[in-house]
Amino acid sequence: MTELAISYDDVVQAHRRLEGVAHRTPVMTSTTADAASGAQLFFKCENFQRMGAFKFRGAYNAIAQFTPEQRAGGVIAFSSGNHAQAIALSARLFGVRAVIVMPRDAPAIKIAATRGYGGEVVLYDRYTEDREAIGRRLAQEQGLTLIPPYDHPHVMAGQGTAAKELFEQAGPLDVLLTPLGGGGLLSGCAVAARALNPDCLVIGVEPEAGNDGQRSLRTGKIVHIDTPATLADGAQTQHLGQLTFPVLRSLVDDVVTVSDAELVEAMAFFASRMKMIVEPTGCLAAAAVFARRVAVSGKRVGVLLSGGNVDLARFAALVQTAQPAQD
Repeated sequence: MTELAISYDDVVQAHRRLEGVAHRTPVMTSTTADAASGAQLFFKCENFQRMGAFKFRGAYNAIAQFTPEQRAGGVIAFSSGNHAQAIALSARLFGVRAVIVMPRDAPAIKIAATRGYGGEVVLYDRYTEDREAIGRRLAQEQGLTLIPPYDHPHVMAGQGTAAKELFEQAGPLDVLLTPLGGGGLLSGCAVAARALNPDCLVIGVEPEAGNDGQRSLRTGKIVHIDTPATLADGAQTQHLGQLTFPVLRSLVDDVVTVSDAELVEAMAFFASRMKMIVEPTGCLAAAAVFARRVAVSGKRVGVLLSGGNVDLARFAALVQTAQPAQD
């Protein structure tokens, strides 16, 4: 068997680096959600993380391991938004220059926040240009170190600390549901789950329009797709990573999908019932429970809410289209 890119020890070491820097985000519950699902749901609220998403964990863990030469040269990243903000903030904390390649149609709040954290933003067209090629070219030209959004062992290990905390806070779980884009979060969380709670089912959740991960696990090879049209902008990836895929294939039990309408219903639930703003991508795992994509009745279920960075006007417009919450 091929050795996986990260081990649980990597997650533990990442957690030590993040201690006192990253927020130990709360795990919240809802009697309404429990009653509707027939399960005990534990929501790990990474929408309350620094810069508003779990991505801070991986970004900080990666830059923390830079050599002095790398810190002097600076960092570059490509991202639809949350990884961009995470790298920009982490770089600022270390006094490192950050160049961020972002799609022109990324949420305005994410572009503004990235600039606010000191990142130098380079915009591109996600439908006609290759962000990886742009990032690698700029890295070579300017002596920058590239940190990809998910396919990097330090990023993967950092993201896994969210699941480590969830198990520490909630106790043993029967099921862990995690959003899936490129696989950085799901792979890190799967490694943590297998170490801390080996019998826990680990399930990834993708948007219906971008089910490359589901297809990849079922065919046994990485499936490439066109950029999916979905509200879940953080999951508009075209394929899993070369490092994340082997972890998912080895440790993840299943991948399910949800529609954009189901994401909006989950957003509305969190806003109306739990008084939280959760972005569309952040609602993937919860939407899978609410839409009954996974059998959870009678089980203890961890649900990772991955982020809360969404334009407020857009958020308000979307939740107004949702079906009203049922008492």
